[in-house]
Amino acid sequence: MNFPDIGLQASKILLPKAGIDIQRWSVIACDQYTSDEGYWQQLASETAGVPSTLNLIFPEVFLEDSDGEARIASINQAMESYLADGSLSEQLAGFVLVDRKTPEVESRKGLMVALDLEQYDYNQGATSLIRATEGTILDRLPPRIKVRENAPIELPHIMVLIDDPERTVIEPLFDSGPELIYDFELLAGGGHIKGYRIDQSQQIKQVAAALAKLADPKSYRARYQVESEVMLYAMGDGNHSFATAKAIWEKLKKAADDKLAIMAHPARYALVELVNLHDAGLEFEAIHRVLFNINPAHLLQEMDLWFNQRGEGFSYTPCENLAAAQALSAAPHEGQGFSLILAGRYGYCQLKTPQLTLDVASLQTFLDAYLAEQPSARIDYIHGCDAVSSLGNHANNAGFYLPAISKNNFFRTIIIDGALPRKTFSMGEADEKRFYLECRAIR
Repeated sequence: MNFPDIGLQASKILLPKAGIDIQRWSVIACDQYTSDEGYWQQLASETAGVPSTLNLIFPEVFLEDSDGEARIASINQAMESYLADGSLSEQLAGFVLVDRKTPEVESRKGLMVALDLEQYDYNQGATSLIRATEGTILDRLPPRIKVRENAPIELPHIMVLIDDPERTVIEPLFDSGPELIYDFELLAGGGHIKGYRIDQSQQIKQVAAALAKLADPKSYRARYQVESEVMLYAMGDGNHSFATAKAIWEKLKKAADDKLAIMAHPARYALVELVNLHDAGLEFEAIHRVLFNINPAHLLQEMDLWFNQRGEGFSYTPCENLAAAQALSAAPHEGQGFSLILAGRYGYCQLKTPQLTLDVASLQTFLDAYLAEQPSARIDYIHGCDAVSSLGNHANNAGFYLPAISKNNFFRTIIIDGALPRKTFSMGEADEKRFYLECRAIR
């Protein structure tokens, strides 16, 4: 069942058959714990000898290993095997309603749906129905394309956001008496998850109608005070995985002899979890910046020159400690402001007339330009103020403390500014990321 105006499909989702140990079937997203081989080795030990999505993914911690081609071949073989031996059971066309408990939140609700890649454009300035929220780094696509291009199935860790403050799309489904199809504790302290079958015609049409209402052009433009094309879906987690699916789809279209028939190909769609931006269990975490191997005085001088040449009204105030700097950030102020530490000395930066909507976007634009001229310098993206303070206390280092992005202004920011700089926000901690569970045939 397709709803082309809103880029939605009710697909035949694949789930592990009855009798499979679903706890060991489900593992965390491949782009987590990328510096912790021990995590993945322990996971391999816990899932050895049983059907598991670990056999269907390429953990990014191993991307630089020399056995990449063999690993991809093994992944494709495992996918074929699970399809052939009945380990994966095809459901009726529909959705899966998800309720996830994490170590940090009691409940985060989502809905597994398929979205139309024809309605997605990750390029800067895109006006498509589905849009990237952070800049897509094209160099990150080739290894993902190698994994997906011969894969018979997809299994997503992609989370896509909808802006539904009245909670009209996902939340009412819990009141419709959906059938419970899984309920278990996730591995490695990942929390608990429940899934419910949404395959009745009335339920599916209810979802589509609520999404269509959010996408109504007149109410959309009034809500965001813009005249632009409708953005119904914004990428949350898994931006590069969704971009990979798009790249494969474009390749299939280009190679097809029958340009009409190819439009019905299952790879035109990608399975994702829709999450309401206003879900109480969805938390945006701040991502801070630390620079290494820089001259602090020169950095401050360049910031002053860069921002003031652009007419953004930059000023810097030295502060006795972090608390004093953060007090200035928290106090009512004109424009934008953020705290920093330069070789152990704290300060507060203000932009009175910023060109961009978010503090982090303004700062990252400068940092990209600055680092391009400083080949010995490097940047890291840090969670937690304590780590920033510790690293920024060293000579020739600088740390920038950034606020968490506001969920209330998130969609409007994307609509007006376009895709945000990389590492602008994080949807929760590592153990809150999606676990692989549902699959879908793409061949």
